[in-house]
Amino acid sequence: MRNWVGFIIISSAMAASGCAAVPKTHEGKVVLSAEVQEAILLFRTKDPSLRRFFERSYGYAVMPKVFKGGIVVGGAHGKGHVFQRGSMVGFCSLSQATLGFTFGGEFFREIIFFQDKGDLDKFKSEEYTFSAQVSAVALQAGAAAKADYKQGMLVIISTDAGLMVDASVGGQKFRYSPRSLR
Repeated sequence: MRNWVGFIIISSAMAASGCAAVPKTHEGKVVLSAEVQEAILLFRTKDPSLRRFFERSYGYAVMPKVFKGGIVVGGAHGKGHVFQRGSMVGFCSLSQATLGFTFGGEFFREIIFFQDKGDLDKFKSEEYTFSAQVSAVALQAGAAAKADYKQGMLVIISTDAGLMVDASVGGQKFRYSPRSLR
């Protein structure tokens, strides 16, 4: 029972924090843009086979710095950019709440490729959520050569730093804000 109470508290806190997709300051936007470009370069360098997804996907979302941490109850948060046909069209934020055996913390980068316009439009719809069934591919040389879209998307993760033991259940929630709003 205590675990569920903690899960509800963490989930509520994440929802209440707004998890705004758009950085509040011009400097924040500039830093996020540089981090997104660095993440794209890292993904392309570590796995050149991702090139086909950058070229053929209708769109993609890049979260260059996501922090995940927890003790039994966990959470994660990050911000990024959304691209459509190679052009930045908006901002996104990722929030995650988990419950289960979780201990530690880590930073990771995440990119989500969208196969077609309908898949990107679903992501851009209000508060899009990944279920626990969506799986990610770990970034390593050649990994994308065997990867393909599942349910219209491909998720690639690159762990940067940290140590985490995680056998939990949860999902990722995303918010999208068009570039023209701010």
